[in-house]
Amino acid sequence: MNLNKILKNAFFIVIFGLIVTACATKKSVKTTTETKSTTTKAEETQKADPIEKLDALMRGDVYVGSDTVGELASGVPDRVFFATNETILTTASRETLRKQAAWLRQNSDVTVVVEGHADERGTREYNLALGERRANAAKDYLMTYGVSSDRIKVLSYGKERPVDSGSNPLSWSKNRRSVTVKAN
Repeated sequence: MNLNKILKNAFFIVIFGLIVTACATKKSVKTTTETKSTTTKAEETQKADPIEKLDALMRGDVYVGSDTVGELASGVPDRVFFATNETILTTASRETLRKQAAWLRQNSDVTVVVEGHADERGTREYNLALGERRANAAKDYLMTYGVSSDRIKVLSYGKERPVDSGSNPLSWSKNRRSVTVKAN
C-alpha cells in the first residue's frame, strides 16, 4: 500500500513536470566565450547581415533600423514599428513610447497627433482601419504613462504616405508604423 502511494505520487510529479516543460517558452540565446545574453528578435534582425535581415523581414518581422526614424524632441524617437497586419507593440516600441510619455509629461503644453500607417499591401479601407488601430495602440500606451487623452489626437493615413516607396519586404516594414508629431 505504501509503495502504491509512492508510485502514484511519482507518476503525478512526472506528469506535472512534462506539462510545465511543454508550456515553457524557448528563448533565443546568443553565446560568446565571455558571457551569455538573450537577444530579442528585433535585436537579432538589426545585427544580422543584409541577407539574414531581408529573410527576417520577409517573415514579417519589425523594422528596427534607424535610417527612417525622426525625433519628436531631442533624444526622443518619433515612431514605432509593427509586424505585418499587427497592432501589438513590441518591446522596442514600448520603450520608445515610454520616452515619448516622459517628454510629454515634462512638456504639458504640447499636444500631439499619433499618425497610423500601413504598407502598400491590402485595400485602402483595410489599411486606413489598420493605421487607426496602430495609432490607437500607441495612444493607449501613452495614456497608461500619464498623458491625458485630450492631448493626443489619432489620424490614420493607411498606405497613403509611405516613408519608403519600394515594393519589397524592407520597404513594407519601414511603412508599418505609427508616428507621433507635435500638433499645429
